[in-house]
Amino acid sequence: MTKRVMIYKAFNRFWHWMQAILIVTLGLTGFEVHGSLRLFGFDNAVKIHNTSSISLVVLILFAIFWHITTGEWKHYVPNQQKLSVQFKYYTSGIFKGEPHPYKKMELSKLNPLQRYTYLGFKVIIIPFVGTSGLLYMYHEYWDTIGITAKLDWIANVHSIGAFFLLTFFIVHLYMTTTGETATSNLKAMITGYEEVGTEE
Repeated sequence: MTKRVMIYKAFNRFWHWMQAILIVTLGLTGFEVHGSLRLFGFDNAVKIHNTSSISLVVLILFAIFWHITTGEWKHYVPNQQKLSVQFKYYTSGIFKGEPHPYKKMELSKLNPLQRYTYLGFKVIIIPFVGTSGLLYMYHEYWDTIGITAKLDWIANVHSIGAFFLLTFFIVHLYMTTTGETATSNLKAMITGYEEVGTEE
């Protein structure tokens, strides 16, 4: 049995779309800093990149507070039940028209594979990219806090992390199209409402 419920609350949607805008902005300006694009001009690209990075850190801090105070963090707790079945569905079943093995529920909106993926995004990829970026941005203070790493090494680490983030972003865009229809997941993240299963 299903019903139409508010699955993505207002802050959830705001945080998601602002994060997307900031990550796209960071990606474009990052490519320009590396000389791969010409959109804003080098100096402007650096300024926009730095401003966007600080904005993303602030947004993440608010999101962490929101996840903790609302209990939303529970959606990311790993669950191995049907993990292999979910993986098989995404790698083969989906192309054969098989039904989705996981039915989204009101109190459990992420399938087992999504839980691991988003948890990895939040606790590995974002901290990796963010920490290396902030270290690079504030390298003039390294002596004060006893950091002796080479600047080009930090820059390379940041670039590697950024490509992991870009990979996640591309896969995420594709996965958005794998709902009941190609646009149903996108519509849910805009309106907040989705047809989901009911549970006690």
